[in-house]
Amino acid sequence: MDSIVIFASGTGTNAAAIIAYFEQTQRAKVSLIVCNKPNAGVLEIANNKHIPFLLTDKHTIHEALLIDQLQTYNPSLIVLAGFMWKVPDSILNAFPGKVINIHPSLLPAYGGKGMYGHHVHSAVLAAKEKESGITIHYVNEAYDEGNIILQARCEVKSSDTPDTLANRIHKLEHYYYPRAIEFLLNR
Repeated sequence: MDSIVIFASGTGTNAAAIIAYFEQTQRAKVSLIVCNKPNAGVLEIANNKHIPFLLTDKHTIHEALLIDQLQTYNPSLIVLAGFMWKVPDSILNAFPGKVINIHPSLLPAYGGKGMYGHHVHSAVLAAKEKESGITIHYVNEAYDEGNIILQARCEVKSSDTPDTLANRIHKLEHYYYPRAIEFLLNR
């Protein structure tokens, strides 16, 4: 069974969707959650699902030790699911072609440093875009510039607020991210 490691910083809704999907399909297992915020909701999900987790801090991270710990889980993929800091190049080099991310826009639009969550949705609305969506992509050394794996679109309504648009984007994320992971594992 393939091993998935999830890096997350927030409430963990994408992590929960991935965990639930693979509990049903039994195609892979979320073996570890890496988090950089001690009060993040994703840690409660990890506890409830009996998934080990690691807390890390970008100011005190010992990259070689983290890589060693990750390697013990032999991840087929490292999945970023709302992880709020740039993954060190040393991790990308240790797991080439195995680190993926999801972004709440149709990249290359509205990507880059500081563009996440409501910042993206507010920018999409301010630009009066007719559609938005998600992009699942490989992670490289630059923010949101890795090769695109999948994009899914949704309409931007004239009545949208950042919250209503975020709700539609989350539905796309929760549906497509687990399936994209499964596709990559089956290649």
